[in-house]
Parts: sequence; structure tokens; C-alpha cells
Amino acid sequence: MAIEDIYKSRVKKLETIRETGINPYPVKAKRTHTVEETLNSFSSFLKIKTKLVLAGRIRSIRKHGGSTFIHFEDSTGKIQAYLGRDKVGKENYDYFLDNFDIGDIVEIRGSLFKTKKGEKTIKVSKIRMLSKSLLPLPEKWHGLTDTEERFRKRYLDLIMNPEVRKNFILRSNIIKEIRNFLSDENFLEVETPVLQPIPGGALAKPFKTHLNALNFDLYLRVSPELYLKKLLVGGFEKIYEIGRCFRNEGMDKYHNPDFTMIELYWAYQDRDGLMKFVEMFLKEIIKKTKKNLCIPYEGREINFKGSWEIITFRDLIKKNCGFDIEKSSNQQLLKKLFDLGQKVDRNDPREILLDELYKKTCRPNILQPTFVVDHPLEMAVLAKSKEGDQNYADRFQLVIGGIELINGFSELNDPIVQEKRFQYSKISLERRDKSFLEALEYAMPPAAGLGMGIDRLAALLTDSHSLREIILFPTMRPK
Repeated sequence: MAIEDIYKSRVKKLETIRETGINPYPVKAKRTHTVEETLNSFSSFLKIKTKLVLAGRIRSIRKHGGSTFIHFEDSTGKIQAYLGRDKVGKENYDYFLDNFDIGDIVEIRGSLFKTKKGEKTIKVSKIRMLSKSLLPLPEKWHGLTDTEERFRKRYLDLIMNPEVRKNFILRSNIIKEIRNFLSDENFLEVETPVLQPIPGGALAKPFKTHLNALNFDLYLRVSPELYLKKLLVGGFEKIYEIGRCFRNEGMDKYHNPDFTMIELYWAYQDRDGLMKFVEMFLKEIIKKTKKNLCIPYEGREINFKGSWEIITFRDLIKKNCGFDIEKSSNQQLLKKLFDLGQKVDRNDPREILLDELYKKTCRPNILQPTFVVDHPLEMAVLAKSKEGDQNYADRFQLVIGGIELINGFSELNDPIVQEKRFQYSKISLERRDKSFLEALEYAMPPAAGLGMGIDRLAALLTDSHSLREIILFPTMRPK
């Protein structure tokens, strides 16, 4: 039957239900137990003949003469219900068969028993409509042709694919455990503006909007970084924020225009101390959420045990490209990128060329947790330079499974040097936050900070091959 005909049939059933004086969308449900609670306490409920009221979505209906078996589910699990004509009466039995469908959300009142095959079942004494489904659930929900629809209609994806639902529960648990861990380490969670007058903290292209009340333009934040550093100036020493950030740039498996990020800042700490903390922090989060420090990812295994590798940016380029960045000209970098098929502008600054080379030749080859350290200084405008070598930043990136998961460094707190960095960097004049520079002039303590993509961490721990698999409602091109 065509979907249009099914819809018309179900609307007719809806009208029939209303004509009998029953509200098919009642205000109150009277559920006493979840499916999970029922199954876990089945023996004791059965022994004392407990009367239960369950609620959930009908997933199957099997009719056998005067008997009908229903499978229905709530968010905690699935259970079978038995509807007998001799139990509820012919009129109620026929009313159910005539007006209830797969997909309807119902309330079932009854007591428990086991079928001859030993299946845990609730014997229905009364069934009530809580929400009539007018469209049928998909019979099949898989395959490449359905991928776009899965993301567009995530609600159907969650109904039809239990594994998808589990992934989003895991994502929520990841965030919960991050908060628990940081709370135990005496970090304070704070909130900073999402609408910002200057899109500072990263070079990404921002989304622009207009505030009518004050008649000036604002930007959706690309990062909360500069506001969090102002809080360091204000006396907070261990702070973090989890929130949405927005970048009006390209979309691919690791990038979505809006994404969830954690930024963390720790006064009187440096890059090396922060790297040790990151290793301890992530191991604890993975143990709590995955119960194992070895996890599958894209057909391979990532091992978080032991000490993680540390390699300099310079040595990594040497290893993968065969030349020393200290002895290479921009022309050599351009030639290598052109040979690799990368589209770059001949006028791009050196830091862009180095970054493109690293992303193309190095990062995809890193499977196990690896700290890439000591980036050329021009690649980190807001970072301190290394003591003893002013050409390199006191910075690290944590790469796992080819994914840049964390970017961190010892924070630059010299206002005069910071202003010069802004002047010589790609940051345009209108994006140089003068209020941030003024805050630095009141003295910001030495500190280390990091940013981590929550979506990327969730994708890694759920073995998802795209951020769209782990963002409930990813950005999609309109149909």
C-alpha cells in the first residue's frame, strides 16, 4: 500500500477513535514501571502478581485468531504483550485490531506471565492510545541510499537503529564523565558569550549576524578562548567551558559548521604539565565509558595503554617527507604540495604551507595516541615560544586515528609580544581584540590551555566514520 493510502487509512482510524469519545493524544500517561525495571524484577513481580502499567511504541502485531501478540518498547528496552479476546472482551479486542497500528504509542495495563516458550510477557487487561502514528515506520532502514535520510530524519534513525541510539547515549556519558573528572580536579565550569563583537581566538571564518536592539553586528563565536583568558586575569585558576562553536567553512567527515568543543585553562601550568594531565584525563574517560583502553576504529585497534609517543613537528615532517623544514624554502614546500595534488596559493604564508603539508602527509598516518610538539612559532599566534628556541611554539597537538583531537599550548601572556604577533599574523585588523590585549596589560598568570572537539572524541570512541554519525542533527543541504 502506498504511503498516501496508509496515511488516509490511519487518519480515518484517528477520527473513529475520537468519535468514540476517546482522546488519542491524552495529557497524562500513568506508567508505573519502565520495560527495564519490569524485566529486571520479573520474577518478584510475577510471584506477588503485581499489576503494572507500561508505556511504549508498538513495534510488531501478530494476530492468531482470538489472541494477539504485541512487541512494544520504551527507551529502556522491548517486551512482549499478550492481548486475549477472552480477557478484554470481543468489543475491546476488535476495537484494538481495527484502530491500532505498528508505530502507535500505547499504555498497557496488566500482569506478568511466561509463555510456553519461556518469553517474559505482560497479559493485557487494558490498552490505551497515548499517541496515534499517522505515518508507517520504515520496514528497512539501511544502505547507502538511505544515509542522507537517516541524518535528515534522525528520529526514525533512532527508532529503527538501536546501535545509533547507543552511540548517542555514549556521547552523553562522555560529556558527563568529562564534567565529573574536571570537577574532581577542582576545575570550575563557566560560560562565555556565544554572540561576540569580535570573532577572536581562531582564524576561522565566522557567521555574522546583527543585533537590532543596539544596531551593531555580532558574530557567532569560533572559540571561547579570549574570554576564558580574561577570566584567568580575573583570578580564576582552573576553568573550562563546554559549548557550541561555529565556523563558516568547509564541511567534511571531521568538520561541521556548528560543533561542540571544550576549552580548558590552567593557571601556573605549562604545556608539558598539561600533556601529562591530558593523558591521565583521556585514559580515565575511556575507562569509564568504554571499560577498555583498547578500542576498535575503522578496522584497526587503538591502544591507549602505556606512555603515548611524543614527536616534534619538524621530525614528523622529516619522517614523512624526507626534508628538514629549517632548511627548506617556501618554493620547496609549494613544489611538494603541488606534487601531492594539493591546491594551494603561491602567495600563501609559510605557516599555511606547513600546515597543509602536515595534514596531507603526516596526520593521516598517525593511528596510536601521539603528541606532536614544537610547531613553528608562526603556526601558533597565541602561544608562548619555547624557552631556548624562539623559532618554535610551546605547543602540542594530540592526534589519534588520523584525527587532530586536542590542540594545546603554554599561553602567551606578554601583551606587547601578543600585539606584535597580531600585527605580523594573518589576523586582520578588525579581528584583533583590543579588550583582550588590555586585559593582558593587567597581567595574566602563566597558564596552559587546550581545546578539544567533543564530536571528534565521540566519533573516535563509537567507531563512527563521520561527525554526522555522532551529531544528532548535523547540518544538511536543503532538499
